[in-house]
Amino acid sequence: MEKKRSAAAYRGIDLFLFALMLVLFETLIIRAAGSSMFYDQAFTVSLAAAITAIVYMRWNAWGGIHAALAGLIYCAALGGEITRYPVYMIGNLFSLLVVPLTDRIGKERVRNGKRMYLVCGAAVWALMQAGRMTMSLLFGAPVAEVIRFPLTDSLSLVFTLVILWIVKRLDGVYEDQNHYLERVHREERTKGEDSE
Repeated sequence: MEKKRSAAAYRGIDLFLFALMLVLFETLIIRAAGSSMFYDQAFTVSLAAAITAIVYMRWNAWGGIHAALAGLIYCAALGGEITRYPVYMIGNLFSLLVVPLTDRIGKERVRNGKRMYLVCGAAVWALMQAGRMTMSLLFGAPVAEVIRFPLTDSLSLVFTLVILWIVKRLDGVYEDQNHYLERVHREERTKGEDSE
């Protein structure tokens, strides 16, 4: 019972910290984009797909919280129409389709593969774009406007791939956390046996 409780507490703290990072970075990016230096740029940059992809790897569908949160932050920062909220929040949740894909492939194969982690990260970004496009169409947006979603957000794909390339090299960051905790526990037990 104690072990389950501590694992749940660890997950809660971890999810909170990634949500906090998402809120801070997205707010800073949105504020910077609204500054006089960047206000007329055609492209947007977001860390939503990168952070969500990392949380999906760490905690599976719990990353959906971060996907929806990213949409909420974006809409709240920009204000405007109320219909924008479901477009971004529900649209971002389309990325949950990556979770069964990574489970089927095997998280360790994704994590240790030469390119599979990049494919999964790109899939998170692409599914977010597809979700936003679908929701926009449902709310009656013209097709010409909907097509702009992936075009204006293409830099976010680049950022996502670079961030995943970096975090993959950091021990335990881009790893299923249940696997990580078991691995660390096993390593500590082995060290303890060796020291006896």
